[in-house]
Amino acid sequence: MTDLWPQLCSLLPEAERPVRYIDHEFGAVHHDESLDDECSFVMLYPDTYELGQANQAVRILVNDVNQQDGMWAERAFLPSYDFGDIMRQHDLPLFSLESCAPIAEFDVFGITLPHELAATNALEALDLARIPLRTKDRAEDDPIVIAGGPCTYNPEPYAPFFDAMCIGEGEEWIVDVMRVVARDRRSGLSRACILRDLAGIDGTYVPSLYKELDDDAARSLGYRVASLDAVAPQVIKKRIYNGFATSDAWEPCIVPYCDLVHDRLNVEILRGCSRGCRFCQAGMTYRPVRERSADNIVQAVIKGLDQTGYDEVSLTSLSTTDHSQIEQILSRLNEHYHDSDVEVSIPSQRLDSFGAKMAELVAGAKRGGLTFAPEAGTQRLRDVINKNVTEDDLFGAIDAAFNAGWRRCKLYFMIGLPTETDDDIKGIARLAQQAYDHARAAVPDNQRGRVKISISCALFVPKSQTPFQWDGQIPPEEAQRRINLLRHSIKYRAVDVNWHDPKSSFVEAILSRGNRACADLVEHAFHLGARYDAWTEYFNEDAWRTAADDCRIDIQAAAQRAFNLDEVLPWQHITCGVTTPFLKAEYRRSRSGVTTPDCTFGDCVACGLCPDYGIDPQTQEVRHA
Repeated sequence: MTDLWPQLCSLLPEAERPVRYIDHEFGAVHHDESLDDECSFVMLYPDTYELGQANQAVRILVNDVNQQDGMWAERAFLPSYDFGDIMRQHDLPLFSLESCAPIAEFDVFGITLPHELAATNALEALDLARIPLRTKDRAEDDPIVIAGGPCTYNPEPYAPFFDAMCIGEGEEWIVDVMRVVARDRRSGLSRACILRDLAGIDGTYVPSLYKELDDDAARSLGYRVASLDAVAPQVIKKRIYNGFATSDAWEPCIVPYCDLVHDRLNVEILRGCSRGCRFCQAGMTYRPVRERSADNIVQAVIKGLDQTGYDEVSLTSLSTTDHSQIEQILSRLNEHYHDSDVEVSIPSQRLDSFGAKMAELVAGAKRGGLTFAPEAGTQRLRDVINKNVTEDDLFGAIDAAFNAGWRRCKLYFMIGLPTETDDDIKGIARLAQQAYDHARAAVPDNQRGRVKISISCALFVPKSQTPFQWDGQIPPEEAQRRINLLRHSIKYRAVDVNWHDPKSSFVEAILSRGNRACADLVEHAFHLGARYDAWTEYFNEDAWRTAADDCRIDIQAAAQRAFNLDEVLPWQHITCGVTTPFLKAEYRRSRSGVTTPDCTFGDCVACGLCPDYGIDPQTQEVRHA
């Protein structure tokens, strides 16, 4: 492969943070150059090194490929906004980190799509790599460009840009893809043949083998997107990694030279969540719930901290305190590290499972900040979204935490949830102020000045594969009005209010529920200068609005209109295993304020996943794919 290091090295003095591009961190894996003829994979996180290096998907997939015979993998990240322009000026293509080789020389190029605002960054990566943006324009020797991540549960706004997309979990999928590409390229097969073979892999969507139908044809077929080839299934079922529970919780990881956004050891202890929050895509798409054992987790933490030198570990999952052995895990880790500065943390705590015992166990002797997510300010709205927590749960958790020595707490809420009223917004202020009162009452008089409660508000974005996928989003100006109402409703100066800028929210809403025509919008916005849209300082609203006008897309309708329950949705050909009848039933329950229990702790709620995948509800093991 071509070595771009001499050219990159000459440009590093112009880089804001050269450390982003120099490789050779502790733990980095470098392949034997004599094996260049083996099938190669490069995995890119569509943002800077500081955000992407901690991403678990990049780490897992690169490790998986590097453990296989006959293939190897490297990492890649986007350059900073300014350095990308410098690379273009000096004719330097996008490169991999380990070998500083051109992305375009790899056999397979993977991009994870972690959120909708990464769409133009994916195009920035392809453009910098000098790979045609659209599948139809690529040459035989261009890499096979693949995608995965949460956004693929509605793949249509990204479909023309990717040769193949992973629906579901990628641990085994990426190895299957690499084997097919390696075999077919050794056999001299055409790009078209390779894509047809990839379509036969479970959990694979090959967009070029499908077409979008008009309204009449969609109603007749029952799908908005139709298969054009017998090898391409009409419905693509998500891939489930059945080996998760017994797999080693220790994933070899890289220790960076610079600080990351999440600069700590991360150990995934649990996958999936069946709490059933109706706004939450991850809670629907990552089912079933699977746990790693306490022994596996404790050994992974000890080994990971020993090998990396980190002094903090985060036990990650969608709902860490739901792990059936979480108290045992925390007790054992606290005992092991009781004489050290190691901090054991969990990213977000469930209100209804955070009592006095948990407060004592989390972080051992250290007391940083806690995060809880009531999501809504009134019980009425919490029932609508199926949060299944009460004010008493919050106050009990606050009492336990501040009695145990905590002094700071962040509360997460959403603005713009379906059926939300001004009373619900004012309820956020009331709830936060009552939480502050409980916190102050729980600490000694001489420490009350240290008590801090903060509120963080995100704008609701309707997501595919959820009961709220039929709902629209409130306009940005209405979101700002509600934020202002909240700010003015807070009477305590000690309660801080933070919120996400709603200006970019319409882009998220359009892409979360859009059809294939939205790809034209993404590409045109990119050519007009849109990139790094998740960065407030770089978000180019004018580029998106001009692109929408040029593409004749009504932004307001695309983001804000509600779908009819009988409408054929753009992502109907993709299934996460949770059935459409169940999602419709949950939608109707939400309008009645009726909650649905968590099947982990009770009876089956008939979401459809277990019978479809042959999952034993007791063990959560998949009997057949």
